Amino acid sequence: MKNIKVVAFDCDGVMFDTINTNKAYYNYILNHFGRPEMTSEQLAHVHMHTVHEAIRSLFKDQHSIEKASAYCKTLNYFQFLQYMEIEPFLKILLKKLKSKYKTAVATNRTDTMSYILTKYNLDKYFDIVVTALDVKKPKPFPDPLIKILKHFKIEPENLIYIGDSKLDEEASTAAGVFFAAYKNNDLNADFHINSLKEIEKILVS
Repeated sequence: MKNIKVVAFDCDGVMFDTINTNKAYYNYILNHFGRPEMTSEQLAHVHMHTVHEAIRSLFKDQHSIEKASAYCKTLNYFQFLQYMEIEPFLKILLKKLKSKYKTAVATNRTDTMSYILTKYNLDKYFDIVVTALDVKKPKPFPDPLIKILKHFKIEPENLIYIGDSKLDEEASTAAGVFFAAYKNNDLNADFHINSLKEIEKILVS
């Protein structure tokens, strides 16, 4: 891994355990419209996708999608962030990486990412943050990772991306970058890790 210059992170499932946050948020919306709470399969889907894709998958028909999307705009998503749990070792790893590598975030989150980084005092550790709002096509398309490559003017072999979902795998493959699968052995990846400490072993030691 001598050619690696940039380490990029997904947010949900890697930097933070946000499954309970998304569960509370989308079930709140479903309850408002008198619909049953999500199944485990639906939760897994919305956890990976943008809010727009999530609403489309939960409400199906266009009229319901439009009503749900309008309701989302009235909600304060930040009330649900209390359910987030920062991943152990994240800050320690970022401090160690900064001495040798550039760092980035590539996430399908939208307007909540800036708030999250500030709330947890993480914004100072990242050189660029790419959300679904910053690209034409978010993950599983490679656009977020390609934007990072262009920002740093590097080649694909200079970037490693840490993600936990099929969307992350597909985006990494399409961009041609190294991929570290976090807590998901079902993904095709260059590395499979179960702790961020393992990234330190791969890149820092």
